[in-house]
This record gives sequence, C-alpha cells and structure tokens, in this order.
Amino acid sequence: MSDPRSGSSTVEVAADPLTAFTVFTEELDLWWVRGPINAYDSGRLVEMRCEPGVGGRILEVYDAESGDGLELARITAWEPGTRLAWSSSLDDVTIEVRFEPAPGGTLVRLEATVSEGGEDRGGSSFVRVAPPWFGAWMRRREEAPRELHDRARVALTLRYVRPAAAARWLADVFGFDAPSPLPEGEDPLAGGDHGFPWVELRMGNASLMIEPLAGPPVDHTPVTHEAWVFVDDLEAHLARVRDAGATIVQDIRKHGFTSYVALDLEGRRWRFAQARPTQPR
Repeated sequence: MSDPRSGSSTVEVAADPLTAFTVFTEELDLWWVRGPINAYDSGRLVEMRCEPGVGGRILEVYDAESGDGLELARITAWEPGTRLAWSSSLDDVTIEVRFEPAPGGTLVRLEATVSEGGEDRGGSSFVRVAPPWFGAWMRRREEAPRELHDRARVALTLRYVRPAAAARWLADVFGFDAPSPLPEGEDPLAGGDHGFPWVELRMGNASLMIEPLAGPPVDHTPVTHEAWVFVDDLEAHLARVRDAGATIVQDIRKHGFTSYVALDLEGRRWRFAQARPTQPR
C-alpha cells in the first residue's frame, strides 16, 4: 500500500504566533487574492470566511446577508497561536497549519495530505497560495485599510513569444506585482508547469494576464494598442526603467497628463503616466 500523498509550504511573518493565527483566520477575506480562477465560483464570490472553532466552516460566501455559499472545508483542530486543521468538503484533502515561533516572528507551516486512493480537486490549493498571499498581507497590513481590495472591471491580456521571461521582465523592470510566484523555467513552459494557462500580474487593482503568443510573432507597426499604467512617482519610475536598459521612445512630456513611453523586451509600447493623489493603489 502506498503512503498518502502530501505537499507542504512555509512562510515566515513578522508577528507573534497568536497574531499570525488570528490574522490567518479572521482576515482570510483580506489576504485571499481575488482573481479569475481563485475561487470555485469567482463570478459570485463576495467573501471568503473562516468560522472559528472545531466544526466551523471555511466558506466561499455568495450572499453576504444570508451567508449562503459553498462550504470548502470543516475545521478539525483549533488551537489559537499553535495549530489549525481542516478537512476539505469537496475532495479528499486535509490541511494542517502550524504556527511556530521564529527569530523573525512566526514560521507558518502548511501541510496538505490526500488520503490514499482519494482525489485532490483543489483542496490543497491553500498550501500553494498561502505563502505568497498571506505573507504579502502580513507585510502591508499595518498601513493597509481593513477593507476589501477587489479587482477592477477591466483587465488586459498580452501575448508574448516568451511569456515566462516577459512576466519576470515586467515585474523586475516596470514594477508589476506578482500575487503568486512567477515561473522560473525557460520558455515555452511545458503544460502544467505553472499551473494556469496564463501568468497574472497586478498594478493597483488592475490585472494583466501574460499568455503565450498564438502563432509566429507579427510586426508591431503600425501600433494598434498601447497599455497605460499610472504610477505615483513618474520620474523615479523612468529612472528605474532606464537603468534596467529598456528603450525609452518618448521622454516625460506634459499635455494635460504627464507621461513617458517605453518598449518592453519584445518591443511593445507602454505609456506610464503620473497618478493623481486620489487614484487608488
């Protein structure tokens, strides 16, 4: 007989174990990243909720008033500051989360186990997403408002010959955020290597999807599309992009708005403009 299948991950956060446990459970809806496939029914999701105590539920809530939604799991262990565990209601996965004191605060250790002969239909996703998502929220929560930061209603897909390299370049040079770890492999990525048919990047509450180019590259002239990105400090952003070696095709100009234009690693045009003080981050 084979051993049960399992997977694990860790993230260290700058908080004591009790605080880390409390934030992990009570602020699930704040650290869970909204995205097109980050829920079983993302089109109806209004809240991610973790009910306290053994027997409590982890829910995708679809109606805030009634609490109607999809039960993802049932809590099987509730030891504040030490240990949390649950059993998936949708497949054969159990999750254990331990909160261990560490020099920098708390080491959060997650382990998913799939019972022998059982199925994993997404129940183990917490192990994959918690380190980047929970870790990012813990780093910014002291300054961040305690309110849901949902996605904008318009998103953009760009297709590249080398999508993995393009995603890394856009994050490193243009400063896009990556809610999940970026693929490290060489292009083209093998099917299933990254987990999704696209790589998602963020700037403020807008999403940018990076996908493989369907077919051979085409001449990008004449220009038919130009992405706009609003940044807080335009001059500092230009200096960063120029130092990284990107081609600047239009220096900073003011014409009602203030902006500059740069090319990415495959020659697409990007316009960066000064954000207004009132624009949400």
